[in-house]
Amino acid sequence: MGLITMPKFMNQAINDEILDKMSLKNRYSFVNNNLMAILTPEQFNYLKKVQKFCMRFEKKNEITHGPEEDVYDWVPAFGAEGYITRAHNFEMIDVVYEHYGAVADFLRYLAVDNFDPQFAMGSGATVLAINPVVEHHDNISERLEALKDMVTGKAPGCICITEPERGSDAVHQLTTCEEQEDGSYILNGEKIYNTNAPKSKWAVVYATAEENNGNLMAQFLVNTTWDGWKCERVGIPYVDKLYLGHEFFENLRVPKEYILGPVGKGREHLFEGLVPERIGIACGAIAQCWGAVSHAAIYANMRRQFDQEILKFQGVGFLLTDLWAKTTNLTLGLLKFCEAYDDKMEKFEGKIPANISRAMVASASQFKYHCTNLSKQICYEAANLMGGAGLSDNTLMHDYVNISRIQEIVGGSRQIQQYIMSMALRQLFKML
Repeated sequence: MGLITMPKFMNQAINDEILDKMSLKNRYSFVNNNLMAILTPEQFNYLKKVQKFCMRFEKKNEITHGPEEDVYDWVPAFGAEGYITRAHNFEMIDVVYEHYGAVADFLRYLAVDNFDPQFAMGSGATVLAINPVVEHHDNISERLEALKDMVTGKAPGCICITEPERGSDAVHQLTTCEEQEDGSYILNGEKIYNTNAPKSKWAVVYATAEENNGNLMAQFLVNTTWDGWKCERVGIPYVDKLYLGHEFFENLRVPKEYILGPVGKGREHLFEGLVPERIGIACGAIAQCWGAVSHAAIYANMRRQFDQEILKFQGVGFLLTDLWAKTTNLTLGLLKFCEAYDDKMEKFEGKIPANISRAMVASASQFKYHCTNLSKQICYEAANLMGGAGLSDNTLMHDYVNISRIQEIVGGSRQIQQYIMSMALRQLFKML
């Protein structure tokens, strides 16, 4: 019996003319026509370069974004081009990029997310594992090998912070680490909801020498092939192509070469990653907004009802302009933050002073809070403007609706971001 080829759609609900017009090329054109006046020529050319790769990859590999495709199969090709991350220039592993930093990674994310939002989110999770290894590789060959694997797409990565009984309370962990005479550590405990974990070769894991004691936290780089690592997939229907894990550590031995931060340094290392993590989530959320608005704008200009394009009805046109304006304005703010972050990283040679870093933590929470909230609103409303077509499997709109529902939770829930902002307001008051 031959293999059964699954169709791209369960049923085609949108006519060929509109479907053709909503191609990746045209959606990129919509985004570019909005951003050409905002971006510098260098930024704009880089964005178009990433977009060109995505379009060629989609065509060459006949990507349909259908349910049968494994997005993890695409990791090596994107990694080889440097499109898993551009957050850093990876000279330490002989990978040098012309364009890198917060702005470059924002633009990379924008292009990749419009190509496929679930794949982009998975890549973003690998970036969370890459960042701490960049900061704490100490030129140790084992760490550099892991870093190169993740950056170049040889293997996905994940970061293991959240626990079943310690969701937003990331400091008071129950996973323990015990130092051995040879300098290695033994880990015991469990983590959960970690994107990519069942598919990852490398994991950055946090544990503590004493349960609930944040001052005794440590940070480890773990190879998931080691004895003592067990990972099961957690079903998250909103992102059905991504693999989120529930990890169990049973006397898992971590050699000393893989200790990114010894006991007492884990908490510090955890918090230094909050700004890039939350800004990365914000960039993904804004990319989702652009994806949703581009779909809805093309559809509303072509779909006819009552003998005219539905864009001409005020209920459609005025709502769409509101979504468009909010997306554009927040993009400007996020781009400005990324530019400022890059400037300070360059000025202070990668070590931003504590007072500036604290201010950026609050700003990152503001953007994470606002962008993910906007994504939830815009993706739903844009799909609503398209009627049944916006919820069918004929376009990526169903992915945008689904993924926007979880962005407020990942990387610290909405309430956690509000708590951080309220504490920042308290600190600002004390400075008066």
